[in-house]
Amino acid sequence: MGRRNYLIEGGSGTGKTAVCHELRRRGYHAINGDRELAYQGDPQTGEPVTGVSGVAAHRHHLWRVEQVTAAVADDEEPVTFFCGGSRNAAQFLHLFDAVFVLRVDSETLRRRLDARPRDEWGGQGRHAERELIERLHLGGEEIPASGIPIDATAPLHAVVDDILRRVNSG
Repeated sequence: MGRRNYLIEGGSGTGKTAVCHELRRRGYHAINGDRELAYQGDPQTGEPVTGVSGVAAHRHHLWRVEQVTAAVADDEEPVTFFCGGSRNAAQFLHLFDAVFVLRVDSETLRRRLDARPRDEWGGQGRHAERELIERLHLGGEEIPASGIPIDATAPLHAVVDDILRRVNSG
């Protein structure tokens, strides 16, 4: 690996997509894993599955490990940020120089979920998904324990500044 690679993780509603967009706006190479690497698959075998929706989609939300591995090995960019979460992250966490975990309080999470449109995961009217998001948030489940916590209740520019400060000082 000739470059540095970082994972921006966190529960749903913590700001992973917003951080990805801001990093791109600032000229950094950032991959939105939930949109560019994700698929619905069997959590045990990784085989693609079809017809999964609603709350069940959460446990089948995987990233293509071979694409993550290839992107990490590509040394064209000096730094790459992978933003998003997946149920199979344990298969590729070791590839990253560090993992940043976005954290928000329950009030901020609820406010962000309230602002989501109906067609977005946990958005308006999607009560079962929202309940799952809130339960996972309270339990801290599925978030890498060794990640570096980032206060994502701060304004977006400050969240990204904090991440970049840590990347550049490391």
